[in-house]
Amino acid sequence: MRRDIFQAIADPTRRAIIALIAIQAMTPNAIAEQFDTSRQAVSKHLKVLHECEVLKQEQKGREIFYSLELEKMKELDIWLEQFRKIWESRFDNLDAYLAKIQKERKDDQ
Repeated sequence: MRRDIFQAIADPTRRAIIALIAIQAMTPNAIAEQFDTSRQAVSKHLKVLHECEVLKQEQKGREIFYSLELEKMKELDIWLEQFRKIWESRFDNLDAYLAKIQKERKDDQ
């Protein structure tokens, strides 16, 4: 099944896993210890994140470490940029309106 970045961030537990792994690479057990859920549930989330190509696996001896795939996260940032620009424009308009009201109040005094 083809998955995308939005499926990865759709679940709050997966978003929390992404936040953890953004700090440092972690083993599945280390990740599971951070959650009040079963190891199998965390493994399912890791599987989805890996299928979405948000995580990469690296074998180090007997352990598997998961780390964040930054290129995939850039896709999300690019998509969000359009909304960031809209909201920045709206906040700029709000700032201008509030400054106008403040000036009018000073002029009335």
